[in-house]
Amino acid sequence: MAEVLLNPDREHSISGIASRVGSSATNVLREIERLEAAGLVSTRKRGNTRLAHAVTDGPVYGPLVQLLAVTFGPRAVLRDLLIDVDGIERAFIYGSWAARYHEVSGAVPGDIDVLVVGTPNRDALTDAIEAAERSLHREVNVRRVSPQAWAGDDGPFKRTVMSSPIVELVDNRGEVDERRHDREDPMAGR
Repeated sequence: MAEVLLNPDREHSISGIASRVGSSATNVLREIERLEAAGLVSTRKRGNTRLAHAVTDGPVYGPLVQLLAVTFGPRAVLRDLLIDVDGIERAFIYGSWAARYHEVSGAVPGDIDVLVVGTPNRDALTDAIEAAERSLHREVNVRRVSPQAWAGDDGPFKRTVMSSPIVELVDNRGEVDERRHDREDPMAGR
């Protein structure tokens, strides 16, 4: 479900989904048929290949994608990979993916922008980002900034990033936090 619904701009073959999620094509087909019966997925045949894509205009699509994004999307994947990289004081997603996560309308992002504040080992950070890209099937663009440079920066990049929605992955205490700067998250504390 997450594979198809979190990538609504693509059609997914049953065998491709099976390969990416580590399951059999038979199991994936059975789940896709259930999703199709529920009106969440639509399929079509192209030759011998069955293709599935998300039905995005249904009433449950938005809330369901929000739940999937939290549990299986970029936030969860990147958080789990970056939390183990020593030297990261803060990491967050910014840009179009963060905006969509906070329900700002726009096109489906083709990539994910991540800012890492800290002094992580370059190889460890690269390994984590490459693992995220393999898992998410999307390019992850990382901008790395030292804590001193970030604290002293008052330039246009920092102002733009910090005035827009972000999705916090790691904070300086190693805790996970998510927020939008200009409003409280209505789901916080529930």
